[in-house]
Parts: sequence; structure tokens; C-alpha cells
Amino acid sequence: MSLIVEREGRVLHLRLNRSEKRNALNTKVCAAIANAVQAAQDDPRTGCILLSAAGKAFSAGMDLDEAMHGADLESVHEELFTMGINSLKPIVVSVNGAALGGGLGLVAQGHIVIASEEATFGLTEIRLGLWPFLIYRSVEAALGARRTLELSLTGRVFLAQDALNWGLVHRVCPAAEAADQAHAIARDLAKASPAAIAAGMRYWRESRDKSWKEAGELAGLLRKKLFESGDLREGYTAFKEKREPHWPLP
Repeated sequence: MSLIVEREGRVLHLRLNRSEKRNALNTKVCAAIANAVQAAQDDPRTGCILLSAAGKAFSAGMDLDEAMHGADLESVHEELFTMGINSLKPIVVSVNGAALGGGLGLVAQGHIVIASEEATFGLTEIRLGLWPFLIYRSVEAALGARRTLELSLTGRVFLAQDALNWGLVHRVCPAAEAADQAHAIARDLAKASPAAIAAGMRYWRESRDKSWKEAGELAGLLRKKLFESGDLREGYTAFKEKREPHWPLP
């Protein structure tokens, strides 16, 4: 099975499982990830999505053997590499090793990214006579315009500490701890109010291109809806009663 899908409480865990191919992203894997993330949007059982990989590499990027034989990858890649901006469920990514090309594009879909000290990253398409077109937008959003251009032009590989300093990842851990920390963060996010998470993710997504005034109006609208929600009432009651909240299902 090239993608292992497991439910761990309210965490939907997606694990790349093509270690013999360094978890290269073929059409089947790309579609499976995109479909699972899309299905999770309307699934009240899912509070968070965790993406990780088996083996020593996170993902070496596009499966070149498939691509060179005429596979039509554009539509599925567009869906895969925009899931971070489109998902209202938080995505946690655990990076255990090399994340190159499309693998780096996959990392950029994470809202929270935990990396092993052994992880490496790179936009290496230029070495093959390619350009990272479909992942460029999300990588640029994470790394900034000038750095993304430089990395695309040079194809150089950079280390986990650089990824942390540049804002691509949020935490770097010893290899033995990275997966556990990513799991712990995913579990904590899954425990949070579904209504508050969805409203916050919607604000993050929709306020990006608005004016200061428009972003403020959107914030007021979403805040008003939360004040009217069952989640806030339950959160307030649980706080007063000093217990864990039991969020109502949407």
C-alpha cells in the first residue's frame, strides 16, 4: 500500500509508504493524499490531519519514471499542492528525511511542520531541466519570493536548521523525537474546538488578499458566529467547571 491511512482518535494519519522509491509521488499517491484531505473537510470525526513518511526519505519528489512515460499529472498536482491553503482542518507534517522537489512542495502544505535534524530540503528540478512550477506558489508563501527564486535557480539542498531559520518548518528535533512530537501536536490540535479551528483557518485563508478594513470586517463576522456557537458555550462551561470540554458535533 503506497499510502497508509489510519485514524488515531480524531487525527487522520496519512503515511507515505513507497520507501523503496524514496516515497516518490506518483499519480496514485498524489490522488490518494488529495482525496483523503478533501474527504476530511466534511468529516466531523477528523480534527487534524497528520502527514508523515515511512523509510529514510520523506519524499524525493515527482516519480520521474511515471512522468517520462506521459502520465497526466497537472490536475492532481494542482489539487495536492493547494490543499494547505484550501483545508479548514489543520495539517501537521512530520519530515523524517530528504524532502526534494515535490516533496518540499508537500512540506509547504503543512500548517505546522516538525522536522528531524537529519531532514534536508531542496528545489532540485533545475538539475533535471525542469522548474518547480506547480509547487512554486506554496513554497514562496513559506520561504519568500527572493529565497524561493534562488533555491529554484541553484537547485541547492539545505539543512533542517536553515528550514527552521527561514520559516519553512516550525521545530527541529532529534530524529528519535520528531515523529512523537508531531503526533503530540496533532493530537492537541484535534482536541481543540472544531468551530474555532475552522473559523480561524477560514480567517487565515480569506483575509490574505483583503484590505485592512475588509479583514477587520471578516474577523468581526467570524467572531460573532463563534460567540453564537455551541462550542463557545461548552468551552466556557468546561472552563468554569474545571473539566475538559466535550465539543458538540457540527
